[in-house]
Amino acid sequence: MKNPILNIILIGCLLSSPVYTIGQVLARASVNRDQILIGEPIKLTFEVRIPLGQTYTWFNLDSIPHFDIIEKGKTDTTDNIDGKQFHQELTLTSFDSGTVFIPPLVLQVNGKSYATDSIAVEVGYAPLDLSKDYRDIKEIEEVPKPAWMTWIPWIIGAFTLIAIGVIVYLLRKPKKAAPVVQPAQPKLGPYEEALQALEELRKEGLKNGEVKTYYSRLNDILRVFMFRKLKVATLEKTNEELIVQLRQTPLDKESFNQLVHALQIADFVKFAKYQPDESDNEKNLAVIETAIKTLNNIS
Repeated sequence: MKNPILNIILIGCLLSSPVYTIGQVLARASVNRDQILIGEPIKLTFEVRIPLGQTYTWFNLDSIPHFDIIEKGKTDTTDNIDGKQFHQELTLTSFDSGTVFIPPLVLQVNGKSYATDSIAVEVGYAPLDLSKDYRDIKEIEEVPKPAWMTWIPWIIGAFTLIAIGVIVYLLRKPKKAAPVVQPAQPKLGPYEEALQALEELRKEGLKNGEVKTYYSRLNDILRVFMFRKLKVATLEKTNEELIVQLRQTPLDKESFNQLVHALQIADFVKFAKYQPDESDNEKNLAVIETAIKTLNNIS
């Protein structure tokens, strides 16, 4: 009977040896056939096993010398007790005749490199069958155009004529003259407008003691009336120049003197800060009103 202690020692040594160590890296590549015709597809299969918890960098499959990659399959992953297993298929073809090699492809795991074996593939031409007739290279044959293509020049010509007609019409179309904006005409005549403005000023009186504003409005009412009624350019003139214009009107001497006094009071208020009393304000308004009525009757 064998010694049980010796058996236990032997089993422990076997389990601790590299052959039986769980978690080794496996990187293997294989093809489904090693002989193809030029341009025929071939399957390249990768089978990889990586221990759990290890970092890795997959094979560089951007290009493989002497081969064209037709399709890259998805990488299938399976978790097992001894690590992760990966499976991927690539469809390749080659147009180089003779024996070509799929070179070793490198997998990086935890900074270490693991390369697959080099795989030889025989790439050849289709066998020549001498029993068949020799076929010479044929000349290029003209394919008849569809019937509808004969109408294309006519369609293009029609659209061109229509476009030219539209352009000529737009260029020769008479442009509408821009509407002339007429200046807004006052609804009231010069006399009615002046009397209405005087009445509004009389009702409002002095607002917050603004005597300067009161006499400016009073002066402007007279100027606007003379401009509209007598066609005299008064709006840009001083009161002294306005008085010279009034000398040419057929006002009687008394009315003229009163009007001159009212205009001088207006200048004193605007430039000398003169403060007339309330009776003077009403009196000067009445003088302007009388002068407007007189000028309206004699003009």
